[in-house]
Amino acid sequence: MKRTVTLIPGDGIGPEVVEATRRVLEATGVEFQWEVANAGASALEKEGSLLPERLLASIKKNKIALKGPTTTPVG
Repeated sequence: MKRTVTLIPGDGIGPEVVEATRRVLEATGVEFQWEVANAGASALEKEGSLLPERLLASIKKNKIALKGPTTTPVG
């Protein structure tokens, strides 16, 4: 049975770290289906929100997420 996981690449080195972690998890033999959603600065730029509703809905639905480091505005 595949487990659907919300995958949040993040910003900066986040996508690289998340990709490496994803490969390690897949090496366990567990089947994953990755549902990619943005958070942080990349989400703000692409979707106008640091935590888009689509992201929150995905996490609520899947009940699990893998999140990379994100940038948050100062101030």
